[in-house]
Amino acid sequence: MSEFVTDREVIEAAYADLDLLEEATESVERTIARLDRGEVRVAEPADGDWVVNQWVKQAISLYFRIAKLETWSLGIFEFYDKIPPKTGLEAFGVRVVPPGVIRYGAFCEPGVVVMPGYVNIGAYVGSGTMVDTWATVGSCAQIGTGVHLSGGVGIGGVLEPPGASPVIIEDGAFIGSRSIVVEGVRIGAGAVLGANTTITKSTPIIDVTGSEPVETRGVVPPNAVVVPGTRPKQFPAGTYDLQCALIIGERSGSTDRKTSLNDALRVFGVSV
Repeated sequence: MSEFVTDREVIEAAYADLDLLEEATESVERTIARLDRGEVRVAEPADGDWVVNQWVKQAISLYFRIAKLETWSLGIFEFYDKIPPKTGLEAFGVRVVPPGVIRYGAFCEPGVVVMPGYVNIGAYVGSGTMVDTWATVGSCAQIGTGVHLSGGVGIGGVLEPPGASPVIIEDGAFIGSRSIVVEGVRIGAGAVLGANTTITKSTPIIDVTGSEPVETRGVVPPNAVVVPGTRPKQFPAGTYDLQCALIIGERSGSTDRKTSLNDALRVFGVSV
């Protein structure tokens, strides 16, 4: 039996019975090291969908139990935490601008740029992606290649329950300034979210491009152009407008994705 399979079985057993945690320590530490190197992922694409590796999330939860608080000094910065910042960034081919931080146990492919933002443990960020100023990538979030997370974007994290899906931002998506994506929402490849768009699992996502609105939740289709909106709802105290997300168009198919994005922003008047 491979070490990989054995570690999985040991972690699953320790998660179910914490009395086994001490003997699972090496398996947990090896798994977090593999996460840090990109050898395992919390979630991964499979046949057009995504599969959550519950045991990897379990390993992260157990790691918080076995890790000890320590002090780290990096130049003029001091940190006191259980999990250190990621090191060896040059070897990974990842650019981090001070005081941006990637936490140990997160993996960024070569070509990722992290401005003064934050990437948490368990996250996976694809090549060519920009994590702009004060943008945060929560624990276990999966970010594709060539994605732009604009300034102040909040990508939610998730550890519990182990089977819960993380936020997934697929290849080439553009997330506008101060947007928030949480609770396992999936943003399709090439989609554009306008500034201040908030999407949770329960947020109505309404396609208004046809003669009748089409409402979904939890998934933004590939290449959709989305802006924040409201719609009225009746309460005992009166009618009030509640937040929703409006699909107002589709990003054109272009071999030059940057040109296509600029066209989408200009044609649909999307603020980013």
